[in-house]
Parts: sequence; structure tokens; C-alpha cells
Amino acid sequence: MLGTRVEMPVQVRAATAFMAVFPVPTMAAQSLIEHTGLEILQYRPGRGLCTLVFVDYVDGDLGPYNEFGVCFLVRDHTRRDRGLRGDLRDLATGRAGVLIHQLPVDGEFTRAAGRGIWGFPKILADFDVDHAAPTKRGTVRCDGELIAEMSVAPGVPVPGKGIAASLAACSHLDGTTRRTTWEMNPSGVRTRLGGAALRLGAHPVAEELRRLGLPRRALLTSSIPDLRMTFGDAVTIGR
Repeated sequence: MLGTRVEMPVQVRAATAFMAVFPVPTMAAQSLIEHTGLEILQYRPGRGLCTLVFVDYVDGDLGPYNEFGVCFLVRDHTRRDRGLRGDLRDLATGRAGVLIHQLPVDGEFTRAAGRGIWGFPKILADFDVDHAAPTKRGTVRCDGELIAEMSVAPGVPVPGKGIAASLAACSHLDGTTRRTTWEMNPSGVRTRLGGAALRLGAHPVAEELRRLGLPRRALLTSSIPDLRMTFGDAVTIGR
């Protein structure tokens, strides 16, 4: 990528993140991702989950950069059972996928690598983020337009590794849907119910979020001061 060889799997040795999880109407969310062939996972009838996350990649194979993700929990694409019971089983067993729907970043190399290797929809943007203060704050703008400004209040410590998991990261770019193994190893996780303040701008990504009914009260928020990740190869999945 851009004259630099990228070895697989890609390692992120140090990162920090904070996020907010919002309930969204299933039908509205599904209309945004229909073109991917994937389906929104429901945690209760008529409701899916949308996560907004700011990540500061401090040390990794793609270099240091900031990222803002708009992500949806989606069903395992191989599952035939489309009911709520199957959705809850996917959540409990880790078979749910995470569709990376929007992914602004502030590095050209990671933009090119993310799009070329995994099909992540990375676009260039400008960031103003504070991961160090007790209340985490992040602002992301693209082409001079505000996408989102979000703050996350302190939570309570989560024992052990918290949300450590091996997940499938799904993406869709240029007509192709892909699934990538994504392993996370977090420590120092703090979580709470609610705790997010969100302001949306006029950028098209913000308008998408507004059509989902955001801003609204978050279900929960988390901060991760120490996060390591591994990204494997992408596999194309059919519709």
C-alpha cells in the first residue's frame, strides 16, 4: 500500500478508545445496510444496536492515527433462523458480526490500507479528541462539515478483560461484502449505563445518524485505556 508492504495479520500494539451504544429502529437501520446483504441483529423486537466509537491508534502496523466508527451489530450471515431467539443466541455466543458502516480516519496510509485489504469504508477527516481526561471527548469533521461531537462520562471498572472477544468485522465497499477476523485484547475497561452526550452536524454521515433517531440516550458507554487488536485476512461473503 502506497509503496509499503503490509504483513498479515496486522497488529495494533497500543490503542485507546471510547464508545457509546445506541438503540436504533431495526427497519431504519436495515435500510442503510440493505445493499450489503447483511441483516441487523435485534436485541429486542424492532430494535438494533448502533455503536459510535473514537479510537486513537498509538502503535500499530498501519502507523498512528485517529478513527471514528459507525458500527451495527449484524446477524451471522450463515444463520438460517431469522428470529429474535437466534439473535440473542448470536449475542451470547459471539457469533454476531460488527458491520463497519462508516469509518473516517486522519491518515492517508491507513485509509488506503483499510480500503484495499479489508474493504473498510475509510475516508479522510479531521479530529480533535481527548482520550486522557476522565470525561472522554471527540470531534470529527470531514470536508469542513461536522460529523459528530461526542463525550463519554467515566464508568465503573469492569473485572478482567471486560469486552475481550474475537469478532467478525464486516465491511462493504465497491459492491463487495467482506468478513474479517478481528481479535481484541482490552484492559482497564470502564463501563456505565448511559453517560454519552452527542451532537450531530450537517455532514451526510450525521444525517444518516439523525434518520436513526440520534441523538438520544445511549444504552451504555465504555472507555478502554489499553487496547490491543489483531486483524486477519478478509473473506468475501455472498449475498
